[in-house]
Amino acid sequence: MSNPITSTLDPAQQKTAGDALQATVVDLIDLTLIAKQAHWNVIGQNFRSVHLALDELVSAARDFTDEAAERATAIGVSPDGRAATVAQDSGAKGIGEGWTKDAEITASIVGNLAALIDRLRERIAATETADPVTQDLLISITARLEQLHWMWQAQGV
Repeated sequence: MSNPITSTLDPAQQKTAGDALQATVVDLIDLTLIAKQAHWNVIGQNFRSVHLALDELVSAARDFTDEAAERATAIGVSPDGRAATVAQDSGAKGIGEGWTKDAEITASIVGNLAALIDRLRERIAATETADPVTQDLLISITARLEQLHWMWQAQGV
């Protein structure tokens, strides 16, 4: 099918911004899945606080996924959030299976957030000239994920 959505960006700008947004969509979908897996399997003395914090993380990741996907669509790039694409392209560290102690969940979430923040910072740099609007979105996502990263680290101390 031809592209039904046109962009105001030139093709090179569209590709740079589109690639950054697609990678962000994939990473955020995986973060959502990781956090839900942790949510269902966390055990330990701090179960309740970790369980509730995971809900907050899932909500943020889902909202950001939608924002990144809709920005991609707005610039004429079809986002791909299929499971196979996420499994192949995510830069998240993942999470183990089964019941997991709250301290291990906390450490895993901190590691996953750090990995995604590093990737987002690369995309922020890549989109600076190509599309400042996309860059602005990536900056706001990164700022919130950095705040969550801090909160998760503080929880594990």
